[in-house]
Amino acid sequence: MATTDRQATTLALAHALSAAERGLAVIPLSRTKLPALRSPHRSLRPDHPEPAPPPCHGECGRPGHGVYDATTDPARIRELFAAAPWATGYGIACGLPPHRLIGVDLDVKSGTDATGALRELALRHLFTIPATVVVLTPSGGRHLWLTGPPDAVIPNSAGRLAPGIDIRGAGGYLVGPGSRTDHGVYATAPGTEHLVPAPCPPSLLRLLLPPPRAPHPATHPSVGNRGQGLVQFVLAAHEGQRNTRLFWAACRAYENGIGRALRAPLIDAAVHTGLTEREARATIASAARMTGHRP
Repeated sequence: MATTDRQATTLALAHALSAAERGLAVIPLSRTKLPALRSPHRSLRPDHPEPAPPPCHGECGRPGHGVYDATTDPARIRELFAAAPWATGYGIACGLPPHRLIGVDLDVKSGTDATGALRELALRHLFTIPATVVVLTPSGGRHLWLTGPPDAVIPNSAGRLAPGIDIRGAGGYLVGPGSRTDHGVYATAPGTEHLVPAPCPPSLLRLLLPPPRAPHPATHPSVGNRGQGLVQFVLAAHEGQRNTRLFWAACRAYENGIGRALRAPLIDAAVHTGLTEREARATIASAARMTGHRP
């Protein structure tokens, strides 16, 4: 490895450990901004043209599960970076306690004026972006760090609020300041280095929440509030995250002893988001096997 890469890795690790001290869970990133560690499950179906649904989100104990590897444990962070000596940056997981970080990514590519679009949204919906951490990207964009309440699951989105505004929420991550990529270095904006992420304004939070789906599948009161939360988590899935959300929710249901009771509601929710019933049943069966239960 070149000396500059070793230096970049050392700096990235130092920045990642510093972020973890502030309660931010991190993972190592490559120069492409993608997780540096390859999934240990990618070779399970070599004859299939598409990657199989992830068998787990880190339950196997091996690294390589992307944002699900994120941790604030210094020893674990050092292990992850040791396993990825080519890492030159780090990602900060969004949606996790204690901060429940929400990233507002203001892009400048393709001539979009994301900052102006956010300003218009603020005027239209009567909110003000508070003083908070701002990270400058190599392309000239900005990442605004906000925090969400414990009962809100903010989905990732690209351009849903306005062109050039991407949201990083549950299951997503932000490139941490100090990371070096193929396009340059991410840096904290002057004057925001010592700020903490500010709470997301309520009016903006309402815009970030997934739109209500109507009609919703019938409720199943027998599974309790925890089960209904998992169903809502699946209902909030957008294209590209439906299988992942369903698998995660099914694993949690089986771990909490309500897997069988929640199977039908989860299938209904998954079909409502666009999966076929066959796909939903197969994903839930995989979750059951992974958690040691019979499908």
